[in-house]
Amino acid sequence: MKEKIHPAYYDVKIVCGCGNIIETASTSKETSIAICSKCHPFFTGKHKLIDTAGRVERFQKRYAKKTTN
Repeated sequence: MKEKIHPAYYDVKIVCGCGNIIETASTSKETSIAICSKCHPFFTGKHKLIDTAGRVERFQKRYAKKTTN
């Protein structure tokens, strides 16, 4: 291998928005993420909607099944 062409490799702590800390190695010194396996609905089994500006509500209202009498 050639010398002095590879980036520096650091031990880093990745911090999630929920407070979970993951220790790994990376070429970047600091990393933060919004969602991880501890708080992601797929892994937790809990369904939660992250709604910004009422988008989910507008979608449900627009495509709601209309009942006929």
